[in-house]
Amino acid sequence: MTIAFHGAARTVTGSKHLLTLDNGKKVLLDCGMFQGMGHETDALNRDFGFDAKEVTYLILSHAHIDHSGLVPKLVKEGFNGKIFATSGTKDLCAVLLEDSANIQRDDAHYENKRRKETGEPLIEPIYSVEDAKKAMTLFETVPYGQFTVIEPGLELLYTDAGHIIGSAAVSLKITNGDKITHLTFSGDVGRYNDMILTHPQTFPQADYILIESTYGDSLHQSFAPATDVLHDWVIKTCVEKKGKLIIPAFSVGRTQEILFMLNQMELEKSLPSLDYYVDSPLSEEATIVVKHHPENFNDNIKNILKVDNDPFDFKGLHYIETVDESKALNDRKDAMVIISASGMADAGRVKHHIANNISDPKNTILIVGYCEPRSLGGQLMNGAKKVHIFGEEYKVQAEVGVMRSMSAHGDYEDLLHFVASQDAKQVKKVFIVHGEYPVQQHFREHLMSKGFANVEIPERHQAFTLE
Repeated sequence: MTIAFHGAARTVTGSKHLLTLDNGKKVLLDCGMFQGMGHETDALNRDFGFDAKEVTYLILSHAHIDHSGLVPKLVKEGFNGKIFATSGTKDLCAVLLEDSANIQRDDAHYENKRRKETGEPLIEPIYSVEDAKKAMTLFETVPYGQFTVIEPGLELLYTDAGHIIGSAAVSLKITNGDKITHLTFSGDVGRYNDMILTHPQTFPQADYILIESTYGDSLHQSFAPATDVLHDWVIKTCVEKKGKLIIPAFSVGRTQEILFMLNQMELEKSLPSLDYYVDSPLSEEATIVVKHHPENFNDNIKNILKVDNDPFDFKGLHYIETVDESKALNDRKDAMVIISASGMADAGRVKHHIANNISDPKNTILIVGYCEPRSLGGQLMNGAKKVHIFGEEYKVQAEVGVMRSMSAHGDYEDLLHFVASQDAKQVKKVFIVHGEYPVQQHFREHLMSKGFANVEIPERHQAFTLE
């Protein structure tokens, strides 16, 4: 049995790990899109490093695009097996993958207009809406908390990872004759004090563990002040400077957290009387999906639901539907809050909002989650004075803020808590994935201090033999 790491290997996005069983069957864990990798991004997403037709099964940990975004490409290139996912992941993928196809189409159209003028070769989207719809026909939902037989000798267990709606750690029980091997892939691990979701659940003893490491060298601030920090940014930008507060936010997870906090301000009678726009049709659809999956909610939000039947809605909230409505926001000069995808500011409508507002010091661009350093959001977060958007250079004159406490990823204490259920001496090897290499090196030291003796940090396309 072997495992090869074709994405999220010494980088944060593009999660793809291919397990080849002794019987020749191939099980792909996640099929994510690379994001925020600068000029390399497109080429990385067009080359799997393996033959899609040879994959027998696909198992998804959750629906975020860096874990599911290339599923339609996999199907387009010949995969026709079952795609296993939780109910929440399937429902989110139904809207996320089609939206991804639309973004690719629109971005290709916009980019090709520029390329025609410069004589550069035109580009094609990686996949279409039709490819995304075809992929959804292959999904098979699996419940949390019980082993499901995929085929004789291969069983799947999902345990709640507390990251987003439907997120799960993947545990496989692989039987070959008298030998049983347990392998667990963490997916993305949430936080143990999340404001909306239940905390990550324990998983069975594993022989091999694949664990994410996004914040493997960091400790988050408490979530307690997050609402207060957001309130301060709204006051400073919109009330005092009369500017626009632009918040790049992933449509799944982060957008709902921001809406939840703004709703909390309304309940506490501290919400400024402004217009609050969610400029992402996907975010509206995703919020509806979130509301349909209360099985992932923690006790806090369940108690709030007893007094507030919609904790993601409040006075002044508007959802932008059309491109024309989105463009109209840029013509307005009054104060407002605009929440728009993507979270790394590398795709979607938020790039246009940043381009139109980055040169005015009254405005603020507020980064509220992880950004790959080469992404537009990462450049802004790291203090860039000039950035390129759609091929044009812009001076960064708007204020750039960062809310580091708003991460759906656990910090290294959360990650160590996640693996604390394991007898480290029984774990043959830990593979650290989904992190920047320097961060992974620090996290490796943390794991070894807890008794995990054999810890690897795979390179992209590197393969290992599992005993």
